[in-house]
Amino acid sequence: MPRTDHTHTKTAAGMRRALRREVAGTVGLLADAEDFAAMRRYRTFTFDDHATYLRQVEDLLKTLASGGGHTTVTLFDPEDYAAYCAETGLDPDTPASRSRFTAEVATTGACVAYTGQPIDHLVPLLINKAVRHATWEYATVLLTDIGLCASCGQDIGRAAFDQASHLLYRLLEEAGPGTHHLVCSVPAHDEQLMAALHADRTATGPARLDSSEGAEFATVLAVGIALETPGGVVLRTTTPAAPDRVHGWRLDRGHLIPLSAAEVFNAYCTDADTGEPVPPEPDVDYRAGFDVTGGDDWPTHH
Repeated sequence: MPRTDHTHTKTAAGMRRALRREVAGTVGLLADAEDFAAMRRYRTFTFDDHATYLRQVEDLLKTLASGGGHTTVTLFDPEDYAAYCAETGLDPDTPASRSRFTAEVATTGACVAYTGQPIDHLVPLLINKAVRHATWEYATVLLTDIGLCASCGQDIGRAAFDQASHLLYRLLEEAGPGTHHLVCSVPAHDEQLMAALHADRTATGPARLDSSEGAEFATVLAVGIALETPGGVVLRTTTPAAPDRVHGWRLDRGHLIPLSAAEVFNAYCTDADTGEPVPPEPDVDYRAGFDVTGGDDWPTHH
């Protein structure tokens, strides 16, 4: 009888386990009940209850994490999936097609890294990331479609993005040390575009921020600059042992014009939907905006 090389077998199995820890994975998530219901038309999609499905996804994520691998989660959109299968000639009623679509979406869409978040925390986080990504994509298309200036030949969208990046740098530079939360809102055609940004700055170094948030914020602000729409920016700064400071600016022809302290108070303490006053928060100091132009000018483009 031939001898089995147990040492070789164990070594090979160990190597396979080690390799599995090196493989990154992506899970496509049906975040809401409507999307889940749309997938039930496929025979090979065997779930029949959304709540049970979410619990099973959470268990899967925990299992993948316990193996030491890195897993990201992305939104699975049934309409986009059907269109993808029609374009590629894939049978939509197979797990392999759903897996392939998920891998494709992960390369271009919004993803969130799984770090042990409960599913009821992960879902809103993922939806928020997807909304931000869609806003950024739409704003990027708007900037691209503006084209060249008839007077100077400059790419208006690119020039507006450069101006927005400069203004963002100035905002964070002049804000000083602390934890900063910025919100930019600009109207664009029939949409109200919004972008938020978090940054931390010490007394001795530059501000630290997420690069994707910075790009999204600058892109939305650039749309307001390029289209010369009446947008605005609010900055809230938190520092230890001091009230939060809130500053505000209005966007005017490529510039951020500081609001007065009274204007900041009124903007922050008014319900945007009803126009009714909202009680001011305790321990918040409403201040005028500060100058962020740095002496630069934004020319009018056509």
